[in-house]
Amino acid sequence: MSAQVLVVLPAHLRTLARVTGDVRLEIAGAVTVGSVLDALEAQYPVLRGTIREHDTLQRRPFVRFFAGGEDLSQEPPDQPLPDDVASGKEPFLVVGAIAGGLE
Repeated sequence: MSAQVLVVLPAHLRTLARVTGDVRLEIAGAVTVGSVLDALEAQYPVLRGTIREHDTLQRRPFVRFFAGGEDLSQEPPDQPLPDDVASGKEPFLVVGAIAGGLE
């Protein structure tokens, strides 16, 4: 069984991957943060190392993941995504966090 997951990328990653809009990914097996990122990097190899570290596959600083209205950035990569995300009704969002402060 496979699922079609809708992934929304920030503009700079869309430019890097040379896509103009949201991405649909075919996920075989469990739909988790890890399986979505694996499929994304397999389909767009240029994104390897931009969202997760090359060697540890840990989320890079200043990158966040949202699905079903929840921040999943700190969740384990094998945690199943909400059914609405797994069915393609709701998107999986990769968001570049913004840091800064007052001068």
